Amino acid sequence: MPRIIDSEKKNLVGKKVKQLRKEQNLTQEELSAKLETLAIYICRGSISRIEDQSRTVTDIELYGLSEVLAVPIEELFQ
Repeated sequence: MPRIIDSEKKNLVGKKVKQLRKEQNLTQEELSAKLETLAIYICRGSISRIEDQSRTVTDIELYGLSEVLAVPIEELFQ
């Protein structure tokens, strides 16, 4: 079943992901590589779209982002 999202913003965590990534001096490519070690495959372009909130984030991806960025999942929503 397709996802229907009626707003421009397709996720709530993108801005925080970008902030944390930059604070940790990671490129989008490096973040992608770290996620891959958890068997979570998000290419650099998709990370860019997550950060600009034009792509949805699955629960598994959310878990991986929290693990790689070393923050509780809840912090990604702040």
